Amino acid sequence: MTHRPGMASSRIDGAVLKIAGVVVIGAIMSILDVTVVSVALPTFQSEFDVSYARVAWTMTAYTLALATVIPATGWAADRFGTKRLYMIALALFTLGSGLCATAESIEMLIGCRVLQGLGGGMLMPLGMTIMTRAAGPDRIGRLMAILGVPMLLGPIGGPILGGWLIDIASWRWIFLINLPIGLIALVCAQLALPKDRPEPSESFDVVGMLMLSPGLALFLYGVSSLPETGTFADTKVWVPMLAGASLVIAFVRYSFTPRHPLLDLRLFAHRNLTVAALALFVFVIAFMGAGLLFPSYFLQARGESTLTAGLLMAPQGIGAMITMPIAGMLADKIPVGRTVPFAMALICTGFFTFTQIDAGTSYWLLCGSLFVMGLGMGGTMMPIMTSALKTLAQHEVARGSTLLNILQQIGSSIGAAVMSVILTTELNASQPIPGAVDPQSGKPVTEAGLAIAVQQKPELIALLPVDPSVIQRGLEFVADSFATTFRVGFVIMLMTFIPIAFLPRRQRARSQAPGEPDGHANVPVSVH
Repeated sequence: MTHRPGMASSRIDGAVLKIAGVVVIGAIMSILDVTVVSVALPTFQSEFDVSYARVAWTMTAYTLALATVIPATGWAADRFGTKRLYMIALALFTLGSGLCATAESIEMLIGCRVLQGLGGGMLMPLGMTIMTRAAGPDRIGRLMAILGVPMLLGPIGGPILGGWLIDIASWRWIFLINLPIGLIALVCAQLALPKDRPEPSESFDVVGMLMLSPGLALFLYGVSSLPETGTFADTKVWVPMLAGASLVIAFVRYSFTPRHPLLDLRLFAHRNLTVAALALFVFVIAFMGAGLLFPSYFLQARGESTLTAGLLMAPQGIGAMITMPIAGMLADKIPVGRTVPFAMALICTGFFTFTQIDAGTSYWLLCGSLFVMGLGMGGTMMPIMTSALKTLAQHEVARGSTLLNILQQIGSSIGAAVMSVILTTELNASQPIPGAVDPQSGKPVTEAGLAIAVQQKPELIALLPVDPSVIQRGLEFVADSFATTFRVGFVIMLMTFIPIAFLPRRQRARSQAPGEPDGHANVPVSVH
């Protein structure tokens, strides 16, 4: 059989698969830990005897730490090497997990979550960089499809795993489970990740760091405070958002001055990266924001347990697993501008069902719609990222993946906050029950609020002599509130088609740095 040049470069060899396996382990830990904690918030509330707004900071602190550390990841990867930095990130995350499990106060838990976030924030951009360099431009689509598995399954597996661990053991096990996984990932990283040569010539952009990281943290702090306050007018929201936005704008103006800025905005000169980044940003706001509320609908409007709600989300993951490998192979051969629009159409088709839900919508219809959305998800997110990184030069990949991760983090935070505010506003408009007052807050009890409480604690029916029709009206109002929120998400999702229309419809050559050899895809990966 005659060997044709370039054939080897199109295959995913064992060495590259080992690298992908290490990266996926780290990504699974980082992403699962965001969603697994969400189901533990009521447990934290009773364990530490604090308000829900206070325990919510166990999630917010993690998010803020992620946003703070991501900007420096690109520089640190060039300066210290991706392998060394990836192992440091794994160690920080694992250490933070162990300390979270020993927390005796909510303040200690929040502080340990910050340590977790500092490690977790570096895992995804470093993982994308390592896989892009290992695969080369001709195979990056398939490798990114592998990395996309934890990004899609995290929101599904997290609630299931968290609910199961809390039921059979205690909340501490949602953190303890990371210890053996982290140790295994560290050993595998040492054995499988290729050696890389750091580039110590670049100086650290201290001025940029002092503007961008605090700016992102302040902005996301304000956004994260929206669900608690319910209004932009609260000083806890607009003051940090304004201060953060001012620092970020100042950084944008400054970033074109230094030769090696903290965040290389010059990369937006690449049309593919700019279009893909905009499409990703709009998509994440809509899908991650509304998507986080799907389990809440099952919990609050349908009275399902945490574990059942997680299991009902499983069809979405199954759909994604079916199409993601196919989309990865197609992304290496067919321009994403020809495939992503069809995948987005599948997402919107499935999403539309949730804009019409009520208190008795068929589970078969909902699960079928989630499956269709999963099919679309598998062909959307990672192909868009592939399009952004595929034409970058090797020395630009770390900075490009850092840019995409920051946009994704900001988009998901904005989406989650905005959708939560819309849902809360809708629920607060429910009819108050005459004479019923919440003994803790002193506020009137609404029909929707009582319906949610009864769904979660059925024994309350015996304590509250309320006509059953009141509960039913409340449930219908809750379901309608979710439907209204999903309609907003659906409109934003449709807006994603605008930047998607500008994704490349023809294959383009990868950028090449001066002195970088041709045939980068065929450069062997050294594994030790």
